[in-house]
Amino acid sequence: MSDGEAFDFQIDRIISIVKDTGAKAIGLQFPEGFKRRSLGIASRIEDETGVSVSISGNPCFGACDLDVALINDVDILFHFGHAHLDDNKLSRKVYFIETRSAVDVKDVVKLAVPELKGKRIGLITTVQHVHKLEDVASVLKEHGKESVICSGDSKIAYPGQVLGCNFSAARNADCDEYLYIGSGQFHPLGVSLATKKHVLIADPFVNELREADSKKILKQRSVAIAKSLDAEVFGIVVSSKPGQERMQLAEEMKALAKTHGKDAHILTMDLVTPDQLLQFKVDAFVNTACPRLAIDEVGRFNAPMLTPLEFEIVLGEREWEDLHFDEITGE
Repeated sequence: MSDGEAFDFQIDRIISIVKDTGAKAIGLQFPEGFKRRSLGIASRIEDETGVSVSISGNPCFGACDLDVALINDVDILFHFGHAHLDDNKLSRKVYFIETRSAVDVKDVVKLAVPELKGKRIGLITTVQHVHKLEDVASVLKEHGKESVICSGDSKIAYPGQVLGCNFSAARNADCDEYLYIGSGQFHPLGVSLATKKHVLIADPFVNELREADSKKILKQRSVAIAKSLDAEVFGIVVSSKPGQERMQLAEEMKALAKTHGKDAHILTMDLVTPDQLLQFKVDAFVNTACPRLAIDEVGRFNAPMLTPLEFEIVLGEREWEDLHFDEITGE
């Protein structure tokens, strides 16, 4: 199954919106996995509407990561692959194209049933598959399992949906274990650490099962913490991206550092990369930007990159046993 068949890019809807609104210039923003489809989509929109289409070439990590510069240059931005994220004011010019999956999930769920030991199964997934959770629940019911699909906080658009930085829908589920529908590792690993429960990954694209094993990540995080225990100078990283900016948290971290006699400086930037931080000579960084940064880029920075929770462990404010993923939560 190709990308065009597996996901619904809603091109007819986009064309209709462009015509109805009278937009003259539009922008398209895609996450990395969908960028290869961007040229074809842009061509079709231009051919059928006559509008000028610009494609964002910047990295896109989620609905939190809107291309602000492009928004200012177009009448409408179509953002693919994510659901609307809370009440971001910039999103008034943005249409979120959720790019739902058309893949059948029932076969992989049937494979998963013998591996699920509990009675009450919490169902979790990304926005691409949330519309398939009822199909998942029906298969589990046929095999004597009870499904639990819970709403998250204000940053979560659909029951059962999890983000890479928000696992509230999982934590709200009163269940024995979790079944994650999707192909990625990060989301189920986050749920595993946030809830301390077993998470089984059911990948409908390759019809395979995997366990969410957090041992490797926990080992990596423990190493980062250990390397920071003697640190005296910290760089507290803040992203200016509208959905990631947590300046208040950064100020709290800086104040906490000072109470422990440590030197801390707030570093602000848009895209946080190892190269961007290379010239800052600190003993350790504290990341308040996208929570995935410290995990996905582990070992690539010139100093250990800690999450705020790990920083508290370094300062003795939190126990090692209370280590879990950083989250950006809502009300």
